[in-house]
Amino acid sequence: MPFGLTNAPTVFMDLMNRVFKPYLDQFVVVFIDDILVYSKSSEEHERHLSFVLQTLRDKQLYAKLKKCEFWLDKVSFLGHVVTKDDISIDLGKVDVVSN
Repeated sequence: MPFGLTNAPTVFMDLMNRVFKPYLDQFVVVFIDDILVYSKSSEEHERHLSFVLQTLRDKQLYAKLKKCEFWLDKVSFLGHVVTKDDISIDLGKVDVVSN
């Protein structure tokens, strides 16, 4: 898709939702080009990652390895900090808005 098209993010988001439809809200959350994979155990997470990466390969979509982070216990996603125990607001984002 050429850069600069005004509807490009919407079209790409629609593509990602169609590609990951079987997994959405099961163990995948997609927001534009961010893919969050979550699991309850390491074994389950390994299986989920395999599904996601194989799906990307099957659809001829590619992720840049240097932009990927795997096996995190804590992740900042869409202004929230997500851990296995909690979801909280990213205070760094709050400081930016209030200042």
